[in-house]
Amino acid sequence: MIKQGEKIVNARTGQVMVFLKTAAETNGQLLEIDCISPPSDTREPEHIHPFQQNNFRILAGECTFRINGKEQTAKAGDTVSIAPNVEHYFWNPGNVDARYIQEFRPALTIADFFNTFFALSRDGKLNDQGIPNFFHASIIMLAHKNDIRVITPPWPIQYITYKLLAPIGRMMGYKSYYTSLRI
Repeated sequence: MIKQGEKIVNARTGQVMVFLKTAAETNGQLLEIDCISPPSDTREPEHIHPFQQNNFRILAGECTFRINGKEQTAKAGDTVSIAPNVEHYFWNPGNVDARYIQEFRPALTIADFFNTFFALSRDGKLNDQGIPNFFHASIIMLAHKNDIRVITPPWPIQYITYKLLAPIGRMMGYKSYYTSLRI
């Protein structure tokens, strides 16, 4: 479980997260993260947070957001709010690091999702698109289905696929979390 003040780094993208407020400190109401995203053309998969409001307060640099198919660039001083169940992704198109405060309301278990993916990245267990093998991904995505879902394929197809592959993944020793040894 992520603790207040903990720092994680995504080795694939260079993104840094420092957890300011976690579910434990806010009775599950808020996850607040101080984030740094270096300039990059790498984009995360388009996704939704089915039950969470996702807010960004840009402190330095800029981020471009694609929300419901429309792009907008946010710079220092701007705030971007993404309602639950709205398709989106973002990246830093600039030439300096973007720093922003990211919030999730309610917190749910999205911090554990980030921790798992950043640890997998650190250990070289993600492909070029930032995804673990299908068996491990199935277990993780089922565990975090209320936190985050990719847009394609449609959710019912994802869900059935995950349900079919997850038991095989568990037999292979995969779990819904991954931490390994921290360096």
